[in-house]
Amino acid sequence: MGKLLQIATFLVLLTAPAAAQPKIVTSFPMLQSLAAAVSGSEPQSIVRGGGSPHTYSMRPSDARALEQADLVIWIGEDYEGFLERPIKALGQRARVLELSEAPGVTTLKSREGGVWEGEGHSHSHAGHHHGDVDGHMFLDPKNAAAFGRAIAATLSEIDAPNAARYRANAEALAVKLDALDAELAAALRPLAGKPFIVFHDSLQYLEKRYGLTPAGSITVSPERRPSAQRLQRLRDRIARSKTICVFAEPQFDQALVRTVVEGTKAKTGTLDYVGAEVPPGADHYFTVMRGLATNLSSCLSQG
Repeated sequence: MGKLLQIATFLVLLTAPAAAQPKIVTSFPMLQSLAAAVSGSEPQSIVRGGGSPHTYSMRPSDARALEQADLVIWIGEDYEGFLERPIKALGQRARVLELSEAPGVTTLKSREGGVWEGEGHSHSHAGHHHGDVDGHMFLDPKNAAAFGRAIAATLSEIDAPNAARYRANAEALAVKLDALDAELAAALRPLAGKPFIVFHDSLQYLEKRYGLTPAGSITVSPERRPSAQRLQRLRDRIARSKTICVFAEPQFDQALVRTVVEGTKAKTGTLDYVGAEVPPGADHYFTVMRGLATNLSSCLSQG
């Protein structure tokens, strides 16, 4: 009888469902991609379908997703401002990982104005620095690797039995990101010294990592339309710097780009750092980054 009981217990253990993986919710697809690579699961993204973290409005389904989450991952209030109040309302119901505060992340100060003459300043994470940080830090693959390790560390605390797997996945992700970094460096190196203007100041981390030559942005903030005086300053800047390309973003007003380049020799292109047309998943981050390099090279190589 004892032997039969042991066999029955063994069969129950074999057929018992595996413990549910932590439910992960991220703010936008680039973070969803990194979280998918580390967790081996399919995290949910609040912003999706080509939406912008700058202008997104929460829906009831988004609030429900946050309420059901075990882990919420975002950059921080300076970047996804729409999430600040909903995350505070969560209280202790979920772990919240603010990646701008993760160990090993290098941050850059936000640039003032839209015509840039000098260089920005960088520093590694050291305490809180809200209000003056450019939140597009995910566009540096070195930061993405630090994000992956922070995600693994937090998941390991939530789901200790799978800690070794999370850490191994984060290190495998870091290796892939190192390879991507080398690939992007080779692709973008020939573009040094070729001035360009972006729609809004979204590429500073990419520019600094790969030695690009930005000349300014059409908008200081994508939520506010630039004045006629500002647009004239940009046209003057295009002429003075011999700007080769002015880049639009698919999420925002394309007509502004046409207005800026009117009467100049500058060409136009599109840079999509949110991956509007890129399927979600662990490869999303890599596809978006390669797309940025391809579109920068395609337009700037004409000059």
